[in-house]
Amino acid sequence: MPPVFVLALGAFSAAALVKLLAKEARRVNAELDASRREEEAVRDDARPSLRRDPLTGEYHPGEH
Repeated sequence: MPPVFVLALGAFSAAALVKLLAKEARRVNAELDASRREEEAVRDDARPSLRRDPLTGEYHPGEH
């Protein structure tokens, strides 16, 4: 096989591999981002908010 065809086949294979790896990286990052958003939502819900006592002016943990 002439070297030009071997080089073209190698370049085509490398481009296909790069495309496949980029697609997989985007999929994994999307999955991780969704997981992080869920963890942040749970963490924010578990954290009590502070409410100001109108009589004393002090802040105390209150209901959501």
